[in-house]
Amino acid sequence: MKNVELNVEGTILTVKIDLSKSFGPSSSGKTIIIASTEGNITIPDRDEKIGLNVYRKKA
Repeated sequence: MKNVELNVEGTILTVKIDLSKSFGPSSSGKTIIIASTEGNITIPDRDEKIGLNVYRKKA
């Protein structure tokens, strides 16, 4: 994962992302990657999965 922190308390999943970070352009070059789970991953100690990408338009 890049810049993604997951926390589970009971049945509540909290996702924490630092929006000030970036990891360069996407493969298409149209956006800047801020955070990603880099595919689907299992939520810690759960059966559910999450797939997440956070990005912004390239200036």
